[in-house]
Amino acid sequence: MNKPVSVTVLQRYHRNGFNQRSRTIVYLAGASMFLFAITVLGTLLGDKAITTDFTQKNLLPQLSHPFGTDWLGRDMLSRTLKGLSISIYIGLFASSISAAIAAVLGAAAATLGKKVDAVITWFIDLVMGIPHLLLLILISYALGRGTFGVVVAVSISHWPVLTRIIRGEILQLKEANYIKIAEKLGQSKLKIVVKHMLPHVFPQFLVGLVLLFPHAILHEAALTFLGFGLPPEQPGIGIILSESMKYLALGMWWLALFPGAFLLLTVFLFDRIGESLRKIIDPHSAHD
Repeated sequence: MNKPVSVTVLQRYHRNGFNQRSRTIVYLAGASMFLFAITVLGTLLGDKAITTDFTQKNLLPQLSHPFGTDWLGRDMLSRTLKGLSISIYIGLFASSISAAIAAVLGAAAATLGKKVDAVITWFIDLVMGIPHLLLLILISYALGRGTFGVVVAVSISHWPVLTRIIRGEILQLKEANYIKIAEKLGQSKLKIVVKHMLPHVFPQFLVGLVLLFPHAILHEAALTFLGFGLPPEQPGIGIILSESMKYLALGMWWLALFPGAFLLLTVFLFDRIGESLRKIIDPHSAHD
């Protein structure tokens, strides 16, 4: 008789971990491809998102116009894709700048002494102590609003959390034996940070960068919705949602429903990409 093959707890753990890790990779690839497709389609649409056709105005969602049309006959699917692509571009650019600021300040706070650390920590507490949306509005308004104001406002208001993470990681690294050996060998602080510390914290930096995207996209849309962001001639998601508010009472529900739903879907996918990336980079978190 054949003896039943027993599966140990460790084998089952590794099997489940592999399956979950594989699913995480597939999910990451699928979400990334979907967002990439939205960005490319929105870019290729060109002026179609602002093209008016008064013979097609106020149409309900149908086969020829899946998201309906607005009061000027503009196709809402085209406007939604174009608006999302603009939000994604702004979010990516602003998040990259914010993450770079966080990396520099986090490394400086952890390596340049107590005085520098105290100053940077004070700035972190100051920025985090101001209501986030209020800070965004003040910065954007001071810079004349528009795309430049939005990018700067988002960039210089999203770095504190990531700065704290990088600072904490580097402070722990300073106690590592290989860092102490490098110091005794006479290597400069800059060389130690660039060569030994930053590569070690790069996974945390990358995950933090990706997780900044949904915040940046939401805050860009919020600023634009409140009138402190992109100009009205640009079909940003905030502009679309702001313009649709006055027509909801007339029963034109599709003007806000589909753009709002796709905005939330985009933010959700970016958040899931960040979490999936964290699980892939950190093997222990893949089994959480």
